[in-house]
Amino acid sequence: MVGMTGQSALKVSARLAAGEVSSVELMRATLDRIAAVNAKVNAIVALRGEDDLMAEAAAADRGPRRGWLHGVPIAVKDLVATKGIVTTWGSPIYQDFVPDEDALVARRLKQAGAILIGKTNVPEFGLGSNTYNTVYGVTRNPYDLTRSCGGSSGGAAVALATGMVPVADGSDMMGSLRNPAAWNNIYGMRPTYGLIPGDNAGASLHPLATSGPMARNPADMAALLETLAGPDQMLCGGAEFVAGDLNADLAGLRIGWLGDWGGAFAMEDGILEISEAALSVLVGLGCNVEPVATPFPAEKIWQSWTALRSWSVADKWGVLIDDTGNDGLLKPELIWEIENGRRLSNADILRANAARADWFVAAAQVFQTYDALVLPSAQVWPFSSDLDWPQVVSGQTMDTYHRWMEVVIAVSLIGLPAVNLPAGFGEQGLPMGVQIFGPRGADGALLRIAHAYHRATNWPGNFPPVL
Repeated sequence: MVGMTGQSALKVSARLAAGEVSSVELMRATLDRIAAVNAKVNAIVALRGEDDLMAEAAAADRGPRRGWLHGVPIAVKDLVATKGIVTTWGSPIYQDFVPDEDALVARRLKQAGAILIGKTNVPEFGLGSNTYNTVYGVTRNPYDLTRSCGGSSGGAAVALATGMVPVADGSDMMGSLRNPAAWNNIYGMRPTYGLIPGDNAGASLHPLATSGPMARNPADMAALLETLAGPDQMLCGGAEFVAGDLNADLAGLRIGWLGDWGGAFAMEDGILEISEAALSVLVGLGCNVEPVATPFPAEKIWQSWTALRSWSVADKWGVLIDDTGNDGLLKPELIWEIENGRRLSNADILRANAARADWFVAAAQVFQTYDALVLPSAQVWPFSSDLDWPQVVSGQTMDTYHRWMEVVIAVSLIGLPAVNLPAGFGEQGLPMGVQIFGPRGADGALLRIAHAYHRATNWPGNFPPVL
């Protein structure tokens, strides 16, 4: 991948600021790239008209520089409301919905000068780590077009991997920034919960999901996190974040390897081995890496997670199944979540929250010894895009539509920061990654680790062969 669309976001930004290239030239290159690639992978949806985008790029060239993304084309995840651009949440119920105002992520990208060109595809309402819906169809993995790209930030990950955008926003409840990043050979970061403001109901009542940055390198990801973070007067949470100098000596850092959580997580062949190979890179950078005993019962984390997740989904989207006009328009997984959430009693929620608190304490104790912990970012390799989800993993039957992604929930349940590090490719040429995570507030430290790791590996430089 060559030319402007293959360069880092920070480099493109610097070239625009120096007048070496214009926003018009960058927009032209971006639209040409989308025209050449998107029909194969279906990552960019609701693309705005070319004339409007070129006019907006020309206006950016004439106007004062607004921020580091000034004049840079960006596509926003289709779970984010965008003024004047169709926002569907992957649902036929909203296939013609055009918001009157921007949600926080879109607003902050515009404030930094970005030109919003359209959306990136998602699963319906972001449920399930496989990006497909009845509005736009399936988004395909660029390393094998017959395979899933993951989700729910699948469209964003594919758009990055194929050079259709230089940086992208994502969101993560159950690995949606980590799983698609791993399966598309890029970086995805779930920041400390509350760093980026959330919607008022979800952020205060059931803090599970957060927005976050995705990029082909950690420096771009850090710059986007700085843009998205910070308080908002009308929303819950938010804290300023400054990445600072990412160059750091990792010598002496203590990294704990959790593997398959003492056998609790079914793993396809090769995943633990490729994860350990990624850990060897950290050893080569001076880190002390060692196995960690299981710090907390996996089943207690799972029970807490599934209760709080269903409760959250039922609270946000339950009204949809009450409307008989939506009969036949909702995916079974959404209905399942809502019905589960509505069956929960106050006592069920209190027990789930108590288990979450116990896991938080146990994790804090582990972090007294280790600077960061590592798990695989997924339990399976990218599977056939014809499947809704894997029902059997290494001989174990999955009892829910999301059990095969159980490996990500220890981080999500207690709001820890995590970064997917690309780990290379398996025997079939498919990408995989590891999630490195730390205590709350360790975002900068994780980005420094990721930066050193990237300089030693540059896995995203291995562009998809389909291109």
